[in-house]
Formats: sequence, structure tokens, C-alpha cells
Amino acid sequence: MSYSKRFPRVIMDYEGDQRPDYDDVAMEDSITLFVNDMRIATLIASPEMLRELCIGYLVTEGVVSSFEEIRDVNVDDAKREAYITVSSFDQVELWHEVRSSGCVGIKWWTNEDVRVTSATTFAKAVLKKSLKHLDTQARRQTHGVHVAALFDATGKLLAQAVDVGRHSAIDKVVGIYVGNDFSETFLLSSGRQPAGMVLKAARAGIPLILSKAAPISTGVEAALQAGVTLICFANERQFAVYSHPERLV
Repeated sequence: MSYSKRFPRVIMDYEGDQRPDYDDVAMEDSITLFVNDMRIATLIASPEMLRELCIGYLVTEGVVSSFEEIRDVNVDDAKREAYITVSSFDQVELWHEVRSSGCVGIKWWTNEDVRVTSATTFAKAVLKKSLKHLDTQARRQTHGVHVAALFDATGKLLAQAVDVGRHSAIDKVVGIYVGNDFSETFLLSSGRQPAGMVLKAARAGIPLILSKAAPISTGVEAALQAGVTLICFANERQFAVYSHPERLV
């Protein structure tokens, strides 16, 4: 998979010296998503794993309540369009109406009843070990992509994705693992955690989020309400828990 495109550049210092060079720059593209012939979104993402991106988006944004509601997925790479058929068309219409009306904002999650139920506990040593998966070749090469990965409670890597967008990276990971049980998994993310990020995990049924970046106030509030364990500022030495620490052993 290619996540970057090479461009020439000139390296300059402040004293006037310069030299020619090249840089591998992270790529992004757009894909327009149609559900039951209704255009619902244009997603900006890295041009890889577009099918997984679209399926994951439907789950993490609440367009469908389960993977079984998705009947057909057809991605036209040339047109950068995806056509998906779902069984719950009325729900799609309501979802589209709410977002088109401008009602989506930092309080959107207060009107949505999302609650993760999971009795799974997670060992701190397992969480620490998972951090190494943030160091990917694409991230080292471009310094311009986000990483998301999904693990089971033993630390086994279940899915991993790289994308220019932190939201799209999570969508792709969910799209890879969709159809399986998320209640015994945890999500690793390289990005900040506002409500939109936390609720993506919650809608999929993921009980724990581990991020090396900072939380946002709405993310903490959403995690508390949705029953998600939110961990941020994670590094090799320590981490900060903002909600539901009872899942840590």
C-alpha cells in the first residue's frame, strides 16, 4: 500500500545555505458515500482500504446499529464513490436530516443513547506493550498520518490502519474487524479524543480507548456517559485515565 507521494523540495537555513532534497508527503483523497441512493457524506482519507473505511464509517457514525444491516457495498475507485445498501432506510433518513440541519456539534452526543456494556478487564502491561504499534513505516516516512489499531485483552493485534485523518483511521480499523465482537477489545489511537472520536468507539462497542494524545472536554464527558474507559497521554512511563478506571488491572 502507498500512503505517500514523493515531491522535490529545497532545504534552507536562516543563514542562506540551501540544498535540494525530496520528501515523502502523506496522500489524501476524497470518497463520496451513498446509502440507499442518498448522498450522506464525502470522506477525506488516505486512498487505501476504502471499502473498510465506508463500512466502518456506517458503524461508528450510527448509520447502522449492526453490521448485519449492511446488504451490499460497491466502491468505484475511479469515481471515488461508494454505493451501499442497508436494510434500515428510515434510520438513514433520520441520520441525514439531523446532520444536514446543522444540529451536529459538541452536544450531539447528549441526544444519543450510546452505552458500552463489557465486563472485560485490561492489564496495564498489555496496554503499554501495544504502544509500539503506533510506530509504523508510513508514520516515520511522512510524519503526516495517524494510526489506529485494535487489540484483544491479551494484546493480540486484530486490525491496524494508517490514514491522514484520525477519524478515518478508526473507521478503517472497525471496518476491518466488523462482524466480530468488539466488547473484549481496546482501541489504540495516535489522535486527540473529542466526543466524535470517543463515540465512534462506543457505537462499535469498544470499551477502552488508549491514546498518546490529549483528551478534549467533550470526549471525557462522552466517555463518562457512554461507559468507555478513556486513557490519554500514554507513553512508556505512564498514562492518564479520565473515565471508568475499574477496567484496569
